[in-house]
Amino acid sequence: MNILEDVSTPRRTKEIIARHGFKFKKSLGQNFLIDQNILGKIVAAAGLDESKGALEIGPGIGALTEKLAQEAGKVAAVEIDRRLIPILREVMEPYPQVNVIQGDVLDLDLRALFEAEFGDVSGVSVVANLPYYVTTPILMKLLEEKLPLEHIVVMIQKEVAQRMAASPGGKEYGSLSIAVQYYSKPELICMVPPTVFIPQPNVESAVIRLTVRDEPPVQVDDEAFFFEVVQSSFTQRRKTIANNLKSRFFSGEGRETLERLLAEAEIEPSRRAETLSLEEFARLSNVFLGAGLNS
Repeated sequence: MNILEDVSTPRRTKEIIARHGFKFKKSLGQNFLIDQNILGKIVAAAGLDESKGALEIGPGIGALTEKLAQEAGKVAAVEIDRRLIPILREVMEPYPQVNVIQGDVLDLDLRALFEAEFGDVSGVSVVANLPYYVTTPILMKLLEEKLPLEHIVVMIQKEVAQRMAASPGGKEYGSLSIAVQYYSKPELICMVPPTVFIPQPNVESAVIRLTVRDEPPVQVDDEAFFFEVVQSSFTQRRKTIANNLKSRFFSGEGRETLERLLAEAEIEPSRRAETLSLEEFARLSNVFLGAGLNS
């Protein structure tokens, strides 16, 4: 095998697929990246070096894995599809710093994985071309478990990336924007056309970098209740925040109490949730918490 030819070249990708008789599964959202320019942008965005580690989710046949192995000191690649494990181990044979792990990242104990795989590195980033159908559950697990991460650099559906990076006031801004920005600083790196994948997806993609925060940018007295308030505020986007919150927290009569608490939080009842900043949602949830609405 010519190890000097990148896995990501169309010729070698097709050769590996054909030699192993691999068939794509739509149910697993399998689209293999065959563009070295895009791969280079993904890896560069993670800021890796030999002292750092990378966790890859859904490595496929190893196009991105190979690039990570050339930059990072340690790479753990988690693949759910058992059929790909022997292919990955063959392709990654020249790279002893790569450990291929079979499993569903949503079921794994990630803190234990980090301790086992990255105990001797100075920093870890998640770098991945994520299956689009599980993008949000995977990213929220990575963020909510507060793992020792520097960056999360992922290829995801363009619309989802835009929602994560959105500012208040636009149609893209919503509960996902707030959750991601509570835990990290999102930055769109580049847009990616369908033509750089085998097979080609039906949507455009984007690379986004989430720089994980050491501390949230706002003071929240109860995180779970904060996110409950956020979700409730966006229940029906066309409704005012007062109407959405009344439906969730003020059954029957309670409009006066709601308006008093909104005034205390310095929020006009006629506003819609998409206009509220992260700071305003934090203030609102803390006021509601102080009024005992979490019980």
